[in-house]
Amino acid sequence: MTRPLPRGGTLLLASIAGTAIANNYTIQPELTAVAADLGVPLAVIGLVPTAALTGCMAGFALLLPLTDHLAPNRLVGAQLTALAATLALAAAAPGAGVLLAAYLLIGATASVAAQASNIAGRHAPTERRGTGVATVAAGMSAGILLGRLAGGALTGVLGWRGMLLVFAALALLGAIAAATILPRQRPHSDRGYRPALASLPPLLRQFPELRRAVAMGGLWYFAFNLIWVALALALAQPPHSLSPGAIGLYSLAGLLGFAALPLTGRLADRYAPAAVRTACVLAAAAGTALLATGLDSPPVTAFGLAVFDAGCFAAQAVNQSRIIALAPARSGSLSSVYLVLYFTSGAVGTAVTAPLLNTLGWQGIGLTATTALLLAAALGSRSPAGR
Repeated sequence: MTRPLPRGGTLLLASIAGTAIANNYTIQPELTAVAADLGVPLAVIGLVPTAALTGCMAGFALLLPLTDHLAPNRLVGAQLTALAATLALAAAAPGAGVLLAAYLLIGATASVAAQASNIAGRHAPTERRGTGVATVAAGMSAGILLGRLAGGALTGVLGWRGMLLVFAALALLGAIAAATILPRQRPHSDRGYRPALASLPPLLRQFPELRRAVAMGGLWYFAFNLIWVALALALAQPPHSLSPGAIGLYSLAGLLGFAALPLTGRLADRYAPAAVRTACVLAAAAGTALLATGLDSPPVTAFGLAVFDAGCFAAQAVNQSRIIALAPARSGSLSSVYLVLYFTSGAVGTAVTAPLLNTLGWQGIGLTATTALLLAAALGSRSPAGR
């Protein structure tokens, strides 16, 4: 029997998830300064976010299944210690090559955020699994939304190297807390790590609900990246011609999604999660439909983004809790498959945004995202009504 988390364990995991995943984003506002400091072209330093994303997907594929095999205190503590070491390496980087290599490792070790979500769901009572996953998802969402803001503020005071050292210290503090507080119980597994990796692809065939979760999640994450990348491009061009700082303020609209997550978790615990998930996707579609009316009114745009983000974040939390419920003993492997394909769909959305924006305009982007979300809702409506 899986032991429950100690008091404060879920909040600790939420804090770990937020501060870890933020490391994929904190350096992005400073890329120009980093390029100047290292004396290399901006095009080279511009690969840093790509390196972080690549490393993160590798972490989902190779490290997330470890939650099925190692005790949470050892796994999370060790991975956060490795994250601190790679951040220190990046802070000391003498050139672009070392920095890019460091960010591959930072991305991989920052995948501890997904491990935290999985551990919270696995160790929560069945009737509170949705709440546990949603709480950690709220922490992760806060890290994604506020990582750039925190990175920019700290860089203004300490420089980009000092900023990385602050986050390294946070990772070390998290490692100490995880080693002390999280369960020491090792999960029971009937297979080793290598066989578990080899078994990942067949999981899609074995679990129909995993296929449905991948399809739905891929559609809304495609829409999510399509909207946010296109928004930045559209607002930077005439007739809006906003500064990067002004465009960045729109990210604060996503705080509604952060606030909505705990409520979503409670709803998923009380009602049929499939129905809650579909309702969240339909809310996101309503947000994109509002955005498709145009960007001339900042309040309308901010409200549309808030509803859109809330729907996407909430649907993701419900999706992950359902995946854990499919087979709690193999939830690390199931989540690994899901997140690798989920982020792949997001990468596709990012890649096609500029061509679609040039061809269809902003209204076309909004309608494309709305269509993807309605397809996801249609898939959800065919899901079994129960848990």
